[in-house]
Amino acid sequence: MTCEFSAAADDFFLNINLQTTLALPSGRETILQFCEAVQKEFRSMTSFYQRDGGEYVLEGDHEAGSYQWMELQSHCLAAGHFNPPGLGEACRLHSWLLERSVYFLGVSGLDVECLDVLYGFNLDFCGNRDAIAARALLEGSPLAALGAGAECKPVEFEPSLVIALEEDCYLQARLALETRSSSYQVRTGSYDEEPISVYFTIRQYPRPGENFDLRASFARQCEIGEDMVRRTVIPHVVQPIATAIATA
Repeated sequence: MTCEFSAAADDFFLNINLQTTLALPSGRETILQFCEAVQKEFRSMTSFYQRDGGEYVLEGDHEAGSYQWMELQSHCLAAGHFNPPGLGEACRLHSWLLERSVYFLGVSGLDVECLDVLYGFNLDFCGNRDAIAARALLEGSPLAALGAGAECKPVEFEPSLVIALEEDCYLQARLALETRSSSYQVRTGSYDEEPISVYFTIRQYPRPGENFDLRASFARQCEIGEDMVRRTVIPHVVQPIATAIATA
């Protein structure tokens, strides 16, 4: 079964990022026990190593095209499923990790700084990716007049917008673009093989006086995020960029 969001872009990924106030455990025994438990449940995650900065990584084979990964930093548990076969499978990884983080890492609702659920889309294009994104998203808007001159060429178009989804502002959504172009590439016409990335994040901050339930919050953030991706992000951001690429 193909993930429904995968059809909108060359790559789709679903990530989580749990930020904690207190440092997460870094002892050898704790880290290995947690990673061994993850590996037993998600058997394709076979590669374990430590980055130069001290982060611990457990991940699957990138060459497989679809893979899962997890990273432990001092104040962060992050994970993702790149090109998942279905949303349910990607959500199962994240829900499992959030539940087990309580037992293996001692994460408490009191310790949560915020929880992010990120929907990511990669659209491959070899050329001026800033120009493509600007054409797709600015055409017909008042800001389009800035680039109307014959000599004008977009060299940086990476808009970011954050909106509050509830009156108290503890639940927010962020839309951001990453184009990976540079002035040098635009000047020389020599472009790298890189994608335009669209990131859409649902972030939940703890509300004062309420216990932060990780799994319950994740489920609600997914419900809200999937609805907004279907109604807004894909038809009004991802698809216009894909169309601009196809007609370039």
